[in-house]
Amino acid sequence: MTAAFTEILGAHGVNRSLLERVHANAGVSSRHLALPLERYAALADFGEANDEFIRVAVDLGSEAVSQALRSAGLRATDVDLIVSTTVTGVAVPPIEVRVGSRLGLRADVRRVPMFGLGCVAGAAGVARLHDYLLGHPDDVAVLLSVELCSLTVQHDDTSVANLVASGLFGDGAAAVVMVGRNRVSETKLPQVMATRSRLYPDTERAMGWDVAASGLRIVLGVEVPELVRGHVRDDVDRFLADHGLARADIGWWVTHPGGPRRARADLAQPRPDRQPLVGIRPPRPGRHPARAAAGARVPRDAHGHGSRVLPRAGSPSGARGLRCPPRSGSSSRWLQP
Repeated sequence: MTAAFTEILGAHGVNRSLLERVHANAGVSSRHLALPLERYAALADFGEANDEFIRVAVDLGSEAVSQALRSAGLRATDVDLIVSTTVTGVAVPPIEVRVGSRLGLRADVRRVPMFGLGCVAGAAGVARLHDYLLGHPDDVAVLLSVELCSLTVQHDDTSVANLVASGLFGDGAAAVVMVGRNRVSETKLPQVMATRSRLYPDTERAMGWDVAASGLRIVLGVEVPELVRGHVRDDVDRFLADHGLARADIGWWVTHPGGPRRARADLAQPRPDRQPLVGIRPPRPGRHPARAAAGARVPRDAHGHGSRVLPRAGSPSGARGLRCPPRSGSSSRWLQP
């Protein structure tokens, strides 16, 4: 894949050795892509790339939602709310409308498209579903995240940020099914107990997009690991204290690494007894890429998600867990199986 992106960027004078070094340092050896490799060089402009985004996003999104509902023992007609999130393409009508039409969601289904939250959208989306279900305890809510990062790589951008993005981020979709308290079965699946969002002022250039004629140009600030080191510990402690808890009460942790340096910053945060982490480990070759919000969800057995990622061995049944994906705006979620 590195060779393919070298060809795409080569006409604009990319430093091949720098690109190879950046890709190697990302610690990713395999990934899923939205398109066959040879198709990327043929994408003429933002319009063509976005058309492919819509086509693939609807296909993947429909499959993710369908599998999640099936695993939860529910049908498309049971869904009362569907929330979609993406930051790698633009669709009007949005993705959840197109997915809903394909799957046969009810005509009166509530829908909420979210755009612009980036990596934090998986956590923020679960928090918004939680808010809705508090007021609608008989309802079923679905969160769909689709991120096709490969379609945002800029052909004429030889900046380090674009090279890092081409090696770090992959493509994927994920769905979470959540139900209100009146529909919860006896099965002990994770429950969202509380959420919090934290805004860090003057961090608009830490991560994001510059929207250009050619599409979405990645913004990756070097300050992100320092933001993690400088804020996360105190934010987590205050959040837990407001619920009568401390870090020692947390049995497992979930975090979204977003690259080797971010992962190292997360791993450096003190945790009593080094409790199990879900979704993070020291970067090493063979790891899968980040997928923005699609890789940052509630542990995926929650209320019927089709895939299965549970707290690691050593976490007792009923242990509390914390999900914290820090970035310029971040949400923490306290989960208890």
